[in-house]
Amino acid sequence: MNCETCQLKELELEPTEIRDVLRCILHTIFFHRTLSLVRPKDVDCDFLEITYVQCGLPELEKEVDEKIDQFTAWVEKHPNRRSQICLSFFDEKHRHPGWFVNKTERIYWEQWFINLHIMSPKRYSKSNSSKGLTNIGANALEETSTRRAALESSINEVLFQIINFANEKKDHIPAIPDRIFNHEIMIPSSDSVFGWNTDVIRRVLNSGHPYSL
Repeated sequence: MNCETCQLKELELEPTEIRDVLRCILHTIFFHRTLSLVRPKDVDCDFLEITYVQCGLPELEKEVDEKIDQFTAWVEKHPNRRSQICLSFFDEKHRHPGWFVNKTERIYWEQWFINLHIMSPKRYSKSNSSKGLTNIGANALEETSTRRAALESSINEVLFQIINFANEKKDHIPAIPDRIFNHEIMIPSSDSVFGWNTDVIRRVLNSGHPYSL
């Protein structure tokens, strides 16, 4: 079994946009990789003019939000850095290496790499005149609007990238009963290199082939 990988286009975000964007991307991937019966629901982003689909599974929504909280906490300690979040799907096989020991082997068959560059919000210099303050405010609103429109366009590109990959890459998906696939969401850690811990780096190096833990 091969492990297919998808490197998503890098997105430049401000901290306040992290939750919206990660919810949108992660839930879109899950929706296109869930074979179980679900009740899909449309969700509007809080700060972006984008609507995406969730599977309607409360436990999955909770898991995604918890991981986003962990990532946000990491970003606060490591501002202005590029990072990756990896969503992996795997199958589990039980092997019997000895008389008294059972070993569960994880076979990873797909990995999605979400590439982010978290930027600190732009600061504007202060002005002593009311006209200066008005100009600064107008410029700030215009730049924010322009940047937000560009971000929305980039996110739509990522969503199309997800849909195209999910539709084109199907032969590697294992035959699994009617349930959501085993998965894990890996985020940067404090002992990381380039935002990843050594365990994640090992998995990435082996992502072209099935591997076990």
